[in-house]
Amino acid sequence: QVHLVESGGGSVQAGGSLTLSCAHSGTADKSTCMAWFRQAPGKQREGVANIHSDDDRANYLNSVKGRFTISQDSAKHTLFLHINDLKFEDSGMYYCAAQVFTGGVCYPLDERYYSYWGQGTQVTVSS
Repeated sequence: QVHLVESGGGSVQAGGSLTLSCAHSGTADKSTCMAWFRQAPGKQREGVANIHSDDDRANYLNSVKGRFTISQDSAKHTLFLHINDLKFEDSGMYYCAAQVFTGGVCYPLDERYYSYWGQGTQVTVSS
């Protein structure tokens, strides 16, 4: 069973930076697509980045490219999302998601492809 726990959210001023973490278990020795999603109040959850567990290939939502960086420490079973130049529209609940797979390419940034989810960590961007 895959278990995901996010941390690192908080209140940050616009223009600032933040790094979110996701500690995961149950993924050892498995090819896994790890992803970050976010959901703002009243909006649908959207995928912002994902990464292939085996080779660090990453994909990003176009609107966050250049400001968001997804990375992982495989030895520590931890996924990261570093966000630079935070904007008001980055506010929301950020979720870590995972899907074990056997293919060579990570799944799209669509929540329907991911079976495992964390409880989320809140990011609030203020002036």
